[in-house]
Amino acid sequence: MLEKMKMIWQDAKQLKDERGLTLVELLVVVVILGIIAAIAVVAIGGIIENSKKDAMVADAKQMVSAAKLHTASNPQAGTLTFLSTSTGTTPTTTPGTGMDYISNLKDPFGEGQYKTATVTITEDSGKFAYAVTLEGAVPTEFAFNLTPEKDLNKDTLTK
Repeated sequence: MLEKMKMIWQDAKQLKDERGLTLVELLVVVVILGIIAAIAVVAIGGIIENSKKDAMVADAKQMVSAAKLHTASNPQAGTLTFLSTSTGTTPTTTPGTGMDYISNLKDPFGEGQYKTATVTITEDSGKFAYAVTLEGAVPTEFAFNLTPEKDLNKDTLTK
């Protein structure tokens, strides 16, 4: 019995001598977590911008598909306007005839619709070619400016 009490006493003494994490160890852990969080925020920001660029490319390709439908029933060169914005004291965006083929176009970088959305249709020996102009509501964001159909990707977006 005495031997058991000595063992319990020694175990309690060992537990008492053990300490928790020091302040320096806690600070190191907090700094490491802060660095990981900073890296994650930057990576997520890039992913969000790339998805907005992809949405803009998808809108441009959808406009070309709509222009092809339009050309099938109206085989002539010209410009198919989806959205245009008037200049003046209170600029207003008005839908064009291209919106008969698309339900809506929303600027992924802005709050509302695109400022300008047109497809220029050209004819060469009976073949039609399509070039997209797509300008966001915020002028400093990305845009397509008479970009041919085959070049519609996020690398050809201009600022």
